[in-house]
Amino acid sequence: MSTLVTGGTGTLGQPTVEALRKTGTEVRVLSRKPGPRRVTGNLSTGEGLADALAGVDTVLHLATTRRKDSGQTRVLLDALAASLVSHLIFISIVGVDQIPYFYYRDKTVSERMIEASGIPFTTLRATQFHDFVADLFRMQRRLPTLFALDIEVQPIAVEEVANRLVELAGATPAGRVADIGGPEQLAMRELAEIWQEAQGTTKKIRTLRIPGKTIAAFKAGHHLTAVPGYGTETFAEYAQREAAQ
Repeated sequence: MSTLVTGGTGTLGQPTVEALRKTGTEVRVLSRKPGPRRVTGNLSTGEGLADALAGVDTVLHLATTRRKDSGQTRVLLDALAASLVSHLIFISIVGVDQIPYFYYRDKTVSERMIEASGIPFTTLRATQFHDFVADLFRMQRRLPTLFALDIEVQPIAVEEVANRLVELAGATPAGRVADIGGPEQLAMRELAEIWQEAQGTTKKIRTLRIPGKTIAAFKAGHHLTAVPGYGTETFAEYAQREAAQ
């Protein structure tokens, strides 16, 4: 039997696939495009899923469009119902059921569909990846000022989330397990300062204070876990590692 990973070519998928293969697990990567060590299938239409799932006992559902994923989750669940898969592992985000952001609301829909499916499952919620925070700053590289939201964040190394997923894939289905997060909670402004120090830049940092229920939920800390979290790599260590590449 083997393991199928959806989203296996993505930010989280790649280190997860690599970590799984290091354990000797036979891994299939679901992709719409053919390629080495991939199986073709479409999570939007269901095309190819039956063949992709043949001989598979564990599925890690990591695919995301960063828009609306519940439709693809439904298609996957329908395919799983006709398969021999005995464990579905789903990656979610800390606070999705308490923060009224459209992407988070849709993640909650996916969680609930999985819970109601009757398929043995494990759901893991993680805080934002280091890469996600860094991307917010990278997108502003051409601006004269660096903008940061007036919230705290608890970033975690994507490799550490991948390692936790591998642990769960080697265990029995456990429903929703404990949330994981990084080792520290820092204001976005502090993270911006850390990023600039690693990059050797000195742009002025401006804190954005945005009204609304979504930002209020973030300010209330619904997207955070207890500290120290599961992760051990700090954002400063990540930033230095990225700057050295």
